[in-house]
Amino acid sequence: MERKIKTAAEYAEKSQAQLARDIDMTPSNFNQKLKRGTFTEEEFADMAKAMGAEFICKFRFPDGTEI
Repeated sequence: MERKIKTAAEYAEKSQAQLARDIDMTPSNFNQKLKRGTFTEEEFADMAKAMGAEFICKFRFPDGTEI
């Protein structure tokens, strides 16, 4: 997930420090959470919004059911 966040930030032309500030987090705390992989779903959604994107996390079953 760390690589995806870094790649998405690059694509959105945002530094990690700016992304952290955009979601009301210090760059230091953001980096620690990035290394540990401890972001919440809400934080992923906030990051996506700050980058002008959408974050979708769900299970999709063969019958089309999504949870």
